[in-house]
Amino acid sequence: MKSVAAWRKALLTRRSEIEADLEAGTAAAEPVELDQARVGRVSRMDAMQAQAMSAAANRRRKMQLVRIATALSRIDNGNFGVCITCGEEISEQRLDIDATVLLCIDCAEQAESSSA
Repeated sequence: MKSVAAWRKALLTRRSEIEADLEAGTAAAEPVELDQARVGRVSRMDAMQAQAMSAAANRRRKMQLVRIATALSRIDNGNFGVCITCGEEISEQRLDIDATVLLCIDCAEQAESSSA
Protein backbone atom coordinates (compact mmCIF):
# COMPACT_ATOMS: atom_id res chain seq x y z
CA MET A 1 0.00 0.00 0.00
CA LYS A 2 1.20 3.48 -0.84
CA SER A 3 2.17 5.60 2.13
CA VAL A 4 0.13 8.62 3.10
CA ALA A 5 3.20 10.76 2.32
CA ALA A 6 3.16 9.44 -1.25
CA TRP A 7 -0.53 10.31 -1.64
CA ARG A 8 0.12 13.79 -0.20
CA LYS A 9 2.99 14.33 -2.64
CA ALA A 10 0.87 13.18 -5.60
CA LEU A 11 -2.00 15.46 -4.55
CA LEU A 12 0.30 18.47 -4.07
CA THR A 13 1.88 17.85 -7.47
CA ARG A 14 -1.55 17.64 -9.11
CA ARG A 15 -2.65 20.81 -7.31
CA SER A 16 0.37 22.68 -8.67
CA GLU A 17 -0.36 21.45 -12.21
CA ILE A 18 -4.00 22.52 -11.99
CA GLU A 19 -3.08 25.94 -10.58
CA ALA A 20 -0.67 26.47 -13.49
CA ASP A 21 -3.36 25.40 -15.98
CA LEU A 22 -5.87 27.69 -14.29
CA GLU A 23 -3.50 30.64 -14.50
CA ALA A 24 -2.82 29.94 -18.18
CA GLY A 25 -6.52 29.52 -18.94
CA THR A 26 -7.64 32.76 -17.31
CA ALA A 27 -6.76 34.93 -20.31
CA ALA A 28 -8.66 32.66 -22.70
CA ALA A 29 -11.79 32.93 -20.53
CA GLU A 30 -11.92 36.74 -20.72
CA PRO A 31 -14.94 38.27 -22.50
CA VAL A 32 -14.76 38.48 -26.29
CA GLU A 33 -14.58 41.94 -27.84
CA LEU A 34 -17.68 42.69 -29.91
CA ASP A 35 -16.06 45.06 -32.43
CA GLN A 36 -17.39 43.81 -35.79
CA ALA A 37 -15.12 46.17 -37.72
CA ARG A 38 -12.02 44.35 -36.45
CA VAL A 39 -13.28 40.76 -36.29
CA GLY A 40 -15.71 39.03 -38.60
CA ARG A 41 -18.92 37.51 -37.29
CA VAL A 42 -17.79 33.89 -37.68
CA SER A 43 -14.41 34.62 -36.08
CA ARG A 44 -16.15 36.37 -33.20
CA MET A 45 -18.50 33.38 -32.76
CA ASP A 46 -15.50 31.05 -32.73
CA ALA A 47 -13.82 33.26 -30.14
CA MET A 48 -16.99 33.28 -28.02
CA GLN A 49 -17.20 29.49 -28.18
CA ALA A 50 -13.52 29.17 -27.21
CA GLN A 51 -14.11 31.61 -24.35
CA ALA A 52 -17.08 29.59 -23.08
CA MET A 53 -15.11 26.34 -23.29
CA SER A 54 -12.21 27.92 -21.42
CA ALA A 55 -14.53 29.21 -18.70
CA ALA A 56 -16.04 25.73 -18.31
CA ALA A 57 -12.57 24.18 -18.09
CA ASN A 58 -11.63 26.71 -15.41
CA ARG A 59 -14.75 25.81 -13.40
CA ARG A 60 -13.77 22.12 -13.59
CA ARG A 61 -10.22 22.98 -12.49
CA LYS A 62 -11.54 24.96 -9.51
CA MET A 63 -13.76 22.03 -8.48
CA GLN A 64 -10.78 19.69 -8.72
CA LEU A 65 -8.78 22.06 -6.48
CA VAL A 66 -11.58 21.86 -3.89
CA ARG A 67 -11.53 18.05 -4.09
CA ILE A 68 -7.74 18.04 -3.65
CA ALA A 69 -8.00 20.37 -0.65
CA THR A 70 -10.58 18.00 0.86
CA ALA A 71 -8.30 14.99 0.28
CA LEU A 72 -5.34 16.81 1.85
CA SER A 73 -7.52 17.73 4.83
CA ARG A 74 -8.57 14.08 5.18
CA ILE A 75 -4.89 13.11 5.19
CA ASP A 76 -4.26 15.61 7.98
CA ASN A 77 -7.26 14.26 9.94
CA GLY A 78 -6.32 10.62 9.44
CA ASN A 79 -9.46 9.89 7.38
CA PHE A 80 -7.85 9.57 3.96
CA GLY A 81 -8.79 6.40 2.10
CA VAL A 82 -11.82 5.71 4.31
CA CYS A 83 -15.30 5.70 2.77
CA ILE A 84 -17.43 8.52 4.18
CA THR A 85 -20.57 6.37 3.96
CA CYS A 86 -19.65 2.96 5.35
CA GLY A 87 -16.27 3.61 6.99
CA GLU A 88 -14.55 0.83 5.04
CA GLU A 89 -11.18 1.31 3.41
CA ILE A 90 -11.20 2.55 -0.20
CA SER A 91 -9.13 0.27 -2.43
CA GLU A 92 -5.69 1.44 -3.47
CA GLN A 93 -6.58 0.83 -7.11
CA ARG A 94 -9.52 3.22 -6.80
CA LEU A 95 -7.34 5.83 -5.11
CA ASP A 96 -4.71 5.39 -7.85
CA ILE A 97 -7.33 6.39 -10.40
CA ASP A 98 -8.57 9.36 -8.36
CA ALA A 99 -7.06 10.11 -4.95
CA THR A 100 -9.88 12.55 -4.21
CA VAL A 101 -12.69 9.96 -4.11
CA LEU A 102 -14.73 9.84 -0.92
CA LEU A 103 -16.64 6.59 -1.45
CA CYS A 104 -15.60 2.97 -1.76
CA ILE A 105 -16.69 1.27 -4.97
CA ASP A 106 -19.72 -0.41 -3.35
CA CYS A 107 -21.07 2.84 -1.89
CA ALA A 108 -20.33 4.71 -5.13
CA GLU A 109 -22.28 2.12 -7.11
CA GLN A 110 -25.18 2.32 -4.63
CA ALA A 111 -25.20 6.12 -4.84
CA GLU A 112 -25.17 5.97 -8.63
CA SER A 113 -27.97 3.43 -8.84
CA SER A 114 -30.16 5.34 -6.38
CA SER A 115 -29.73 8.60 -8.28
CA ALA A 116 -30.62 7.01 -11.64
